[in-house]
Amino acid sequence: MDPRYPIGKYEPQPFSIEQKVEWMADIKFLPLLLENSILNLDEAQLKTPYREGGWTVHQLVHHIADSHMNAYIRFKLALTEDNPTIKPYDENKWSELNDVHKLPINISLTLLHALHERWQEALKEVNDDDWNNRTVFHPEHNRTMRLWFLLGLYAWHGKHHVAHITTLRENKGW
Repeated sequence: MDPRYPIGKYEPQPFSIEQKVEWMADIKFLPLLLENSILNLDEAQLKTPYREGGWTVHQLVHHIADSHMNAYIRFKLALTEDNPTIKPYDENKWSELNDVHKLPINISLTLLHALHERWQEALKEVNDDDWNNRTVFHPEHNRTMRLWFLLGLYAWHGKHHVAHITTLRENKGW
């Protein structure tokens, strides 16, 4: 198993109501899943990289908040503009900023609970046609991405990073 992808890489799926329900539940419950994955970890464990050369658990939690804030904005742009160009960001540089290193993870966990509540509410109103018709343009990848693709990507993204933490816990016997 590649420790970078404990649940595998994201694989887009065709639109279906069943898949939509599953991915929306992934978005809704990610904050709780993440919170459970770090339960009872001490400061030394939070400062442990999930793999050789990887981010620490502490950085992962803050990264998920950073990433999902961007995701929420991308969805809102897609729902209110025609194929807007989104702003990429350097996640590795963000993971080295002072807020990530100095602030406790409960700040990002609190943020994620509120953010995902807002995101989930916004997603409830997306009609089935808009999942495939509303898009954003990602200049870093030079491609247009459908909301449906992004929903799956971010549903996967949260579980992907939670699996980094749970796999580390299993490997370390925590």
